[in-house]
Amino acid sequence: MAAFEYKGFDRAGKATTGLVDSDSARGARSKLRKQGIFATEVWEQKAGRRTKGSGLNVEIDLSRFLSRVSLQDVGQMTSQLSTLVGAGIPMVEALTALIEQTEQPTLHLVLVEIREKVNQGDTLATALKAYPRIFSDLYVNMVGAGEQSGALEVVLRRLTEYTESQVKLRSELRSALTYPFLMGGISFLIVIGLFVGVIPRIKRVFDSFGAGLPLITRVILGLSDFIIGWWWLLGILAVAAGFGFYRWVRTKRGRRTWHSWLLRMPIFGAINRLVAVSRFCRTLSTLLDSGVPILTAVNIVKTVVGNDIISEAIESAGKNIREGESIAKPLRASGQFPPLVTHMIAIGERTGELEPMLGKVADAYDQQVERTVGTLTSLMEPLLIVFMGGVVTLVALSILLPMLNMTSVIH
Repeated sequence: MAAFEYKGFDRAGKATTGLVDSDSARGARSKLRKQGIFATEVWEQKAGRRTKGSGLNVEIDLSRFLSRVSLQDVGQMTSQLSTLVGAGIPMVEALTALIEQTEQPTLHLVLVEIREKVNQGDTLATALKAYPRIFSDLYVNMVGAGEQSGALEVVLRRLTEYTESQVKLRSELRSALTYPFLMGGISFLIVIGLFVGVIPRIKRVFDSFGAGLPLITRVILGLSDFIIGWWWLLGILAVAAGFGFYRWVRTKRGRRTWHSWLLRMPIFGAINRLVAVSRFCRTLSTLLDSGVPILTAVNIVKTVVGNDIISEAIESAGKNIREGESIAKPLRASGQFPPLVTHMIAIGERTGELEPMLGKVADAYDQQVERTVGTLTSLMEPLLIVFMGGVVTLVALSILLPMLNMTSVIH
C-alpha cells in the first residue's frame, strides 16, 4: 500500500485535504467516497518528494519543507511501537496500526514506505536506515541488535527512555535560555529605538541653539547619525560576516577551531562540555545495554556528541579498544573528560559494570547541567537590567548635560 494525498469536499460541501492509504489512486478515490469525501485531486506521496506535477505545472509543497519530524515525534512513535511489539502483533500489522495513529505528515509517509519495505522482506533496521535524517545510526543499530537478539521490545523501550531524556535535556536548556535571549532582543530593539527615534529629535533642538556640546553628547549623536545614514552598510556587513563564518566553520580546520573555542569560552564552555560528556555517557550506555558491540557503539557515539575535539578523543579510545586496551586511558589522556568520568569508566571496565556506571554519570551530569544553566539564567537577568540601565543613563546624560549648560548660559 502507498500513501495518497487528496483535495476534495465532504458531505457538507466543505473543502478538505488529507492522506489516505491505498494500493492505487483509483482505490484511494473509492475509499474516500465510502468516507463521504468527493476527491477532486489525488496523487501519490513519497517521503522524499517536495513537488508534484512536471514542467511548467510543477507545484512546490512548502508545507513539506516546514513539516520537520522532531525528536519528540520519534520518541512517541517508538513508545507506541514498543507497546505493539510487546503485545505480540506482527511487525507489518504493528506498522499499519502505527500509521493510522500518526498525525505528523512526514513521519506518516515514512512509516508507509517502511511498512512496504518490511512487507517485501527487509528487516526493520534495514528499512529505517533509508531515512538517516529521522532515524540516526544509534537508532538503527539498536533496532538491528534488538532484532538479532530477539529482544526488540526491550530495545525499543530503552530507545524511548533515551529519546525522552534527550528531549527533556533540550527542553530544559531551551526554556532556561529563552528569557535571557528574549530580554536581550528587547534591549537591542529599545537601544535602536532610542538612537533612531529619540536622539535625532533632540539633536534638532541642540542645533537650533548653536551652543557647544559635551563629548558624551557628540559621541551619542554621532552614533545616531551613523546608524540612520549607514544602516544598509551595517546590514551588508552583518550578512557578509554571517556568510563568511558559515563557510569557515564548514571547513575541517575552521570547524575544529570553533569547537575548541566552544569548550574554552567563559561560562558557556563548561556547559558545552557537560552536555557533550552527558550525551557520550548516556548514548554509550544505551547502546551497550542493547547489545550493540562496543566498537560499533564507540563509532556511533563519536558522531553524536556534536563536538570534533571530544569526537577525536572518543576515536582514539576506539583504536585502544581495537588493540585490546582500556577505553578509559585515552579519554583521560585527551584532557577533554573530567576525572570523575574517566575514573567511573575505569571502575566499570574492571568490574564488568560499564553500562550502569555510564548511566549514573549521565544522570549526574544532566542534573549538573540543569543546575548550572539555572544559575546562569538567574545571573543573566540582573546583568541585562544593569546593561539597559547603563545605556539609558548614557543617553540621559547626553541629553541633560547640554540642557544644564544652556540653562546656565540663559541665566
